[in-house]
Amino acid sequence: MLRTFFLSCLLLFSKSMLAQDIKGLITKVRQKIEKVNDYEASGKMKTNVAFLKVPLADVNVYFKKPNKLKLKSTKGVSFIPKGAVSFNINNLLSEDFSIIDAGTDKIGNTLVRVAKLLPNDDNSDVVLSTIYIDPVNNLLLKSKTTTKESGTYELLLSYGKYSEYGLPDKVVFSFNTKDYKLPKGITFDFETSSDNKAKTIKSNKGVAELLFSQYKINQGVAESIFK
Repeated sequence: MLRTFFLSCLLLFSKSMLAQDIKGLITKVRQKIEKVNDYEASGKMKTNVAFLKVPLADVNVYFKKPNKLKLKSTKGVSFIPKGAVSFNINNLLSEDFSIIDAGTDKIGNTLVRVAKLLPNDDNSDVVLSTIYIDPVNNLLLKSKTTTKESGTYELLLSYGKYSEYGLPDKVVFSFNTKDYKLPKGITFDFETSSDNKAKTIKSNKGVAELLFSQYKINQGVAESIFK
């Protein structure tokens, strides 16, 4: 009987999730994020890219509405595609797009709603985004975005004490290194002296993990930071 009751509750919960309008759910996620006018966050970035020795980096991240975002490395070198710095979730959700309800999925033990976002602007760098939303807490847990310039990358987000603002404590980026171009003047130490192995970075997947220690929210960020 207890098992039957549990299954009935799970079925009702699943039906309740599907009953929620996906557009309304995305609106709720936006409403959390829109509480943030600006922030300064500090943290550490750990990067794992085959055949490269990338040091652990201390980073500061700055955001200001509507879409200004800056990542500065105070120690070490950050190695990450430009497009993947869209952990400013507002950037992901602020475009004019068509929404396709893609049903449900699971991330860990969390049942999530899935939506595909198709930009209505033909000039948008984004080709397609698939987002995974926690419908209970109205939080974006995962996104997969295909762009014209930076290839395809994924974001996996975890939340803690800043979830009220839709700001993650941890962000994990996954990206294709073949789509990344090293900035001019920046070099890395290769784990091997083999030129052939060094070239294989172009066909490997990179992962960058950003762990925030604290945010300063709505305390003002100078315009000079973004120049």
